[in-house]
Amino acid sequence: MTTSPGNEPSVFASATQTAVLEARNVFRFRTVDRQQVPIVKDVSFRVDAGEFVSIMGPSGSGKSTLLHVLAGLEPPSAGDVLLLGERLGDANEERLAALRRSKIGFIFQFFHLLPDLTVMENVTLPLRILGASLKKHRDRVRELLSMLSIEKLADRRPIALSGGEMQRVSIARALAAEPPLLLCDEPTGNLSSKHGEEVVRLLDSVRTRLGTAILLVTHNPRDAAAADRVLFLHDGAMQKEQSLTGGPFDVADVFRRLEALGI
Repeated sequence: MTTSPGNEPSVFASATQTAVLEARNVFRFRTVDRQQVPIVKDVSFRVDAGEFVSIMGPSGSGKSTLLHVLAGLEPPSAGDVLLLGERLGDANEERLAALRRSKIGFIFQFFHLLPDLTVMENVTLPLRILGASLKKHRDRVRELLSMLSIEKLADRRPIALSGGEMQRVSIARALAAEPPLLLCDEPTGNLSSKHGEEVVRLLDSVRTRLGTAILLVTHNPRDAAAADRVLFLHDGAMQKEQSLTGGPFDVADVFRRLEALGI
């Protein structure tokens, strides 16, 4: 199901509901040959609670830079990013770090598991960093491992896991502190097609069962098609006239939009 541009809701729809994540006219410049070059150009959109949104674009389109800005890892050159209504531009480094630890889960292309820790120790690491009681969260963490079908791997170390298993562990770790938002940067890029499809299905299951909002950045049309909405980034700008709403979609829908954009 797709929505024509004329019927598309405003990026600031549901104004009475606080968005989990909101970008308002965000720019990010970099200095190239002593000139300020825009990498991200006037990007505005929002992600609501329990929503699955993907941002699709080719390499070099500004996806990773945008994700860094949205996560508070880089400041916008202009515009605002709001996390649960809190303007990140008003937060100091200590507050930004606290928000990232408690409100955002990160999933990357490379798993970043600590090799000397077991699966359980890797998954509970965010809780230990927050100073939370592991005993208090033990049952919930085990339910999380069961949901991701890795409960039998709890005592193994990463070297004994397949790529798909390691990504499941990284998803569990991202969810350990019960963040309302997952930011996913090419999470299937280091996996086979089969394991990549499994990971995307797991992400959809996570948002359905836990109500976690998901923002997935990808150049893979198959991954993008699983979302409720697909946004397209080209040369740093959001191509709103080509966005898809009402997903999940057939992969052909995504390819048609890419063709229309000439990418």
